[in-house]
This record gives sequence, C-alpha cells and structure tokens, in this order.
Amino acid sequence: AFQHLMEGRTSFIVAHRLSTIRTADVILVLKDGHVIEKGNHASLMEQRGFYYNLYQSQWQQ
Repeated sequence: AFQHLMEGRTSFIVAHRLSTIRTADVILVLKDGHVIEKGNHASLMEQRGFYYNLYQSQWQQ
C-alpha cells in the first residue's frame, strides 16, 4: 500500500519495524540523534553494523 502512495515522490518514513523500510532507496540509521549508517537494505546488511544487528534481532523474536 505504501509503495503505491510513495511512487514518484520523495517520502520520509519513520519506522521501528524494519520490514516496513526494506524497499526504500536510501535508509538512514539514527542513534542518539545522529546518522550512523546510510544505504539501502542490501548494503546495510552487508556492512553487518547497527542496522544489521537490529534487523537480525527483530527476526529472532
């Protein structure tokens, strides 16, 4: 549903459920008010950083 609404537009999505933002072109990862990682889902997963750890923890629950 979101994909259709955002088509052809710049959109900002704030989400705690990371599956919501998997298809975003650019994901900004914030911690303590600062951008600590930036990329798409695949590149952030390859980095195995903060985003990766959050994503893994959500799938283990």
